Amino acid sequence: MRAFLKELARQRWDDHRFYHHSRINQSLHLVSACSFVVAYAMLFVDPAMAAVIAWCVSMVTRQSGHFFFEPRGFDHVNNVTDEYKEAIKVGYNIRRKVFLMAAWALSPVVLYVSPSLGGLIEPATDFSGYVSDVGYGWLALGVAGVVLRVLQLTLQQSLFVGVVWATKIITDPFCDIRLYWRSPFALLRGELIDPMHTHSSADAPANAGTSRD
Repeated sequence: MRAFLKELARQRWDDHRFYHHSRINQSLHLVSACSFVVAYAMLFVDPAMAAVIAWCVSMVTRQSGHFFFEPRGFDHVNNVTDEYKEAIKVGYNIRRKVFLMAAWALSPVVLYVSPSLGGLIEPATDFSGYVSDVGYGWLALGVAGVVLRVLQLTLQQSLFVGVVWATKIITDPFCDIRLYWRSPFALLRGELIDPMHTHSSADAPANAGTSRD
C-alpha cells in the first residue's frame, strides 16, 4: 500500500507540474472536476445521463484547457521540451486525446446512421431513447478508454503502474478541486501562468521524478 500511494503521489505531481501551467486550463479543470462529481452521483440514478454530463461538460472543458490554453513550447519550469513531456506521459497525451475525442464525437453519428448498431441493441424509437443510447455508448467508451490504457501500460511498464494510473484518473476530480479552486481568483488578478513554486512544498512527493511511457 505504501508503494501504491507513493506511485500515485508521483503520478499526480508529474501531471500537475508538467501539464497544468495555464491558469485558464486549471480553471477549466475545476469546472470539469465539479461536473465529474455530479456525473459520479448520477451514475447511481441515470448512468446514460451521467455519461452525457461527463463527456459533454467534464471532458469538453478539461480537454479544451489542454488543447487551446496549455503552453506547448519549452517548459522552463521543469527544463524539458514539449516533445519530451508528450513522450513520457503516463496517461493520454495530445495525440491519444485527439483519437479519444474523435471517437466521442463520431459515436452519435454512428448511432444515428445505425440505431441498432447492426442488430446489437434495441433501436431507439424517439429522441429521448436516442440520447440514452448515445449516453450508454459514451459510458462504454469511457470505460474502454481506461481499460485499454491500463492494458497498454501493463505491456509497456507494469500492471502496477496501470492500476495506479486508473486510480488516479478516477479520483482526479476530487484532487483537481483541491489543487485548482484558487485558479479562478488568480485569473481575476491577471495571472495567466501558474508560477508553480507555490505548490512545490505542499504537493511534491519526497521522491518526485518523471513518469515513463
